Amino acid sequence: MRRRGRKVNSKRVQRVRREAGLQVRKKQKRRRRLGPRNAQRLRGERRNQVWSWDLIYDQTEQGRTLRILTLMDEFTKQALAIHVGYSIRAVDAITVLEAAIERYGAPQHVRSDNGPEFIAKASQDWLEKTDIKTLYIQPGSPWEQAFIESFHDKLRDECLNRELFPSLAEARIILEQWRVEYNQHRPHSALGYLIPNQFSAQQTPTGCDRANERLKNGDAVGFAKSAALVRDLSPIASIRTGRLAPTSQTRTRAFSQRARSGAIRISLDADAYSP
Repeated sequence: MRRRGRKVNSKRVQRVRREAGLQVRKKQKRRRRLGPRNAQRLRGERRNQVWSWDLIYDQTEQGRTLRILTLMDEFTKQALAIHVGYSIRAVDAITVLEAAIERYGAPQHVRSDNGPEFIAKASQDWLEKTDIKTLYIQPGSPWEQAFIESFHDKLRDECLNRELFPSLAEARIILEQWRVEYNQHRPHSALGYLIPNQFSAQQTPTGCDRANERLKNGDAVGFAKSAALVRDLSPIASIRTGRLAPTSQTRTRAFSQRARSGAIRISLDADAYSP
């Protein structure tokens, strides 16, 4: 306006800009890209091609915050794991993912946001050792994780908004029962109204599935190295999250975590709660 020859009070211009919402912050936090991003988002076209994990929050009846880690297969829509804790560190996330891999096989990619549990050096080292590629979404873009966001919507509407959790132990039991019901009894419209377990069982085995079978039989070396890496991280877990250690039989379908409220055994075996 001054270039056009008009006399303008700078304070008036600032006030008008504030009222119009035209402010631009001078100090903006610089962000680092943490993984390869393509213009076209990779979509899962077969089982175990793309897994997605994220955190959702709730609270106990006493008002204590609960952090809920969810893991799902984007193609079969199976809920692979739901882990609840007062705090969830990188080592906890690794342990949950390792137990899911032991039951369902290893994925080719894991999609996540840029949360500290997923971008931690321990998580990235473990995923690199097991030859699992990461797919990080853009910061502040949850729609790039549309499948797990839709899953969270169902979880909150059908479970979290209907239940009061007196304790952490009860929250873990209720959420695990809901996960099993979701996989075994709930039809999914995107799967032709099949239940996720039924849809997954109908898929033709791929090269990735055959590799997972060899991994389960102990023929693969990479997963054994990853288990050793988790054992190496156990002293860190004992300092930062309380005692966290595999059960006496490390290659089982379950793991145990000793939290403040005592030792809790969480099953990842879908048949554990079958009627």
